[in-house]
Amino acid sequence: MQNLVEDFLQYLRHERGQSDSTARTYAALLGKFTAWAAKQNLADWKQVKLKHLMAFLQGERARPLAGEPPTSNRLLSSESVYLEIAALRAFYRFAENEKLLPANVAENLSLPRRWKRLPKALSNSEIEKLLAPEEPASPEALCDQAILELAYASGLRLSELRNLRLEQLHLDAGFINVIGKGSKERVVPVGRKAIEALNRYLESARPKLVTPKSPANVFLTGTEKRKRGTPFAAVTLWLRIKKRVLRAGVSRNITPHMLRHSFATHLLEHGADLRVIQELLGHANIGTTEIYTHVAGNRLRDIHRKFHPRA
Repeated sequence: MQNLVEDFLQYLRHERGQSDSTARTYAALLGKFTAWAAKQNLADWKQVKLKHLMAFLQGERARPLAGEPPTSNRLLSSESVYLEIAALRAFYRFAENEKLLPANVAENLSLPRRWKRLPKALSNSEIEKLLAPEEPASPEALCDQAILELAYASGLRLSELRNLRLEQLHLDAGFINVIGKGSKERVVPVGRKAIEALNRYLESARPKLVTPKSPANVFLTGTEKRKRGTPFAAVTLWLRIKKRVLRAGVSRNITPHMLRHSFATHLLEHGADLRVIQELLGHANIGTTEIYTHVAGNRLRDIHRKFHPRA
């Protein structure tokens, strides 16, 4: 069963151009099912029927969360079940199209309704605190400053920040080329403050972090005394940002996407067109971007309630 899953993962990477992160997510989700199937003595995908998929999903809905104490009543979220169903449906579509399985037994699995969670954005005062330069201006501090300024100025994903390379920078012209999901390239403008922070980092800090084996990634790990000169891992980069958030005195729990959400929300609140925001964020579907209209709507409603004399 695992061999067919591997074929599917290769298809995602090489034909669909999906990222390694997406492939790992599908591998983990399908791995749960193949482990369950082995316990049911199902040794081949051809043996799997709709009733087996339903039994697996029913068990997942009733399964307590891993790592929770025995007394906890917390169960798997509907979002997690949604992802498991989506992974099974995508796998079966691939297997059917490639004539690897005689039938798509997952086509009648219905996806549960996904509640739209409104993205959380930072306030203007929180952004000001977070982007205030740190002293002394060590190479590490200048690197953090450039990352934060660019994340807020251009709405880049964490993976796009990590993988940004020197040849993608066109700071004199005021833009960068970004390689996003599915290896899709987009052009994103960069604001004056972010350009200044990047130039300062590239001139004064990056040369002190680079080693003979360093790649051309813009952002590199290490300090002036302890050069590493390697690209950031996702966890390492986010821990750096979290520490900076604490030092800046921002008390909210910041998530990796909040700077990206703040970028989009603040643009919309200041009159930017939704299609432009879609292009800047690299969203394939306008429906993904439309969630920001709800955020801006809530903000406008709150302002109206606070300041309207008849509220």
